[in-house]
Amino acid sequence: MATGREIAQLCGVSVATVSRVFNQPETVNEDTRERVLRVAKELDYRPNESARALSTKQSTMIGLVWDTDHRRPGWRHPYLQDLLIGLKSALSAHGYHLLMLATSGDAREVGASLADPVGYVNMTRRHHLGGLVLIDSGSDAEAFESFAQSGFPCVALDVAVDGPRATYVTSDNSGGAREAVAHLLGLGHSRIATITGPPGNQPSDARLSGYRAALRDAGVEPRADYVVAGDFYRASGTAAVQRLLALDEPPTAVFASSDEMAVGALLAARAAGLRVPRDLALVGFDDIEIASVVDPALTTVAQDKPGFGVAAAKAIMAMITGGGREEPVVLPAKLVVRDSCGARQG
Repeated sequence: MATGREIAQLCGVSVATVSRVFNQPETVNEDTRERVLRVAKELDYRPNESARALSTKQSTMIGLVWDTDHRRPGWRHPYLQDLLIGLKSALSAHGYHLLMLATSGDAREVGASLADPVGYVNMTRRHHLGGLVLIDSGSDAEAFESFAQSGFPCVALDVAVDGPRATYVTSDNSGGAREAVAHLLGLGHSRIATITGPPGNQPSDARLSGYRAALRDAGVEPRADYVVAGDFYRASGTAAVQRLLALDEPPTAVFASSDEMAVGALLAARAAGLRVPRDLALVGFDDIEIASVVDPALTTVAQDKPGFGVAAAKAIMAMITGGGREEPVVLPAKLVVRDSCGARQG
């Protein structure tokens, strides 16, 4: 790619003039500005964003910190692609760019880690980033709170942070779970179990709260043996249903706190000779792609996946331009009824 110096030589102007064309165009006369822009376009020249940030004292680069969690190799975000589409589109519409900073938690790999948030914030400043969007694996919420207290503009996803220039975006996890369990109750089920995410994970805890609230609304006392902790992975859903089916009085319906675990539950039910939904009704959470293609298609609670990215982009830009804190954003969650919950109890 051409450099600013080459553009300057071809146009017969100084490097400083080329810089001003892109950073302070109003200071360059129209003929010179058009000549520089024409040559830059012909040579596919793009200004260096870091240098541009230094020159203008404003950055159009936003960092995405994604902790892939070295303690759980292979961890994957269930809807990262949809989230990134929403985030990138919203940032691009306002002239911002996205830089992904993935870490497995090992400081040797990236020069900083979520175990050392101060070092990570310093690294973002070296890259001249304007702000950070934080995606957590579920294991480093405390580190994200340290980010929030740094004063650096940041938005966390599904982690309730608070700070002078920090906020978070989440779904109505409790309300979505409550609606899902109410649907099962409406089908005549009363022996309804749940497979939670990791204890202490904020979305998981909220979904468990919604599960219990729906049961109590219907006059059904939640049973401790009907609550089994998983980790949002498919294998934990399989193990949880195997444990539930071994009870003296097994459940007739299961609400899983993720679609991945619901698919694992479906596999365990089949292996035990049960028919879904006739013998066991299942409901998941997330509405990821696999939910609509498994057989039977999974009833689930849909999150606004691109909406996460759009809301995060709006919040980070508002904090950059306004200099203050934005209110947390809670996105609606909606029950999507398919085939896996169709059993009716007499």
